[in-house]
Amino acid sequence: MTESPEVSASPSKSRGRTTMRRSQFQTSTTDQRLLDSRGASDWVHTDPWRVLRIQSEFVEGFGALAELGPAVSVFGSARTRPGDPMYAVAEDLGRALTDAGFAVITGGGPGVMEGANKGACEAGGVSVGLGIELPFESGLNRWVDVGVNFRYFFARKTMFVKYAQGFVVLPGGFGTFDELFEALTLVQTQKVTSFPIILVGTHYWTGLVDWIRHTVLEDGAISEEDLDMFHVTDDVDEAVGILVDAAKRRQSPEPGGGEAFPDGTSPD
Repeated sequence: MTESPEVSASPSKSRGRTTMRRSQFQTSTTDQRLLDSRGASDWVHTDPWRVLRIQSEFVEGFGALAELGPAVSVFGSARTRPGDPMYAVAEDLGRALTDAGFAVITGGGPGVMEGANKGACEAGGVSVGLGIELPFESGLNRWVDVGVNFRYFFARKTMFVKYAQGFVVLPGGFGTFDELFEALTLVQTQKVTSFPIILVGTHYWTGLVDWIRHTVLEDGAISEEDLDMFHVTDDVDEAVGILVDAAKRRQSPEPGGGEAFPDGTSPD
């Protein structure tokens, strides 16, 4: 089929790797728009500019956490009050993880996150908070030693996984579920290996686990072995023991081990 004269005669212009024709053709150049201070400020909200913001969040997160050492990410509800028994469990978990040689990473907010950060901080460990810009949460809790704030959930999620050797998930809401199921997906698809996921609070998690077993599995949406990707317990010491055993396997020269260097860092 021959191209019509109107189409073939259409002016075109290259902007980097992008080619623009017809209605997308622009007479001004990128340099001109950058240097022309009389222009509108809407450009800071355009997608190309967002790419730089996203890149800066990854650079900031990598720079802040690259030398963190072995760490565990802890998730749970921001609505849990300091007097709640689960807040105390989070504190105990933070202390126990510190005693086992792990830094503690949370979302840096209140509730369960604060409890885990507090336990780690009071035990002399490294307490990390990865905050997120939200309309209803205010800043990092006071027990955070190393804090990084993010605009984008996906950049923040990368840090939770990249710098952790496992997840411990306490009772929480949609944000907690989001982190849990993303971790399960990464393990199931082998994007991460030797990555224990531990659910603390059998009363809270039993209904979800039963639904996964009796509905999701029976419908054939997952495999039997997928049920082995997570552990459910009420015992903080058991949870930490699972993480310690997994860390030892990662450092083992035996088959299935060796995913980490002797100092606990990843070859990636």
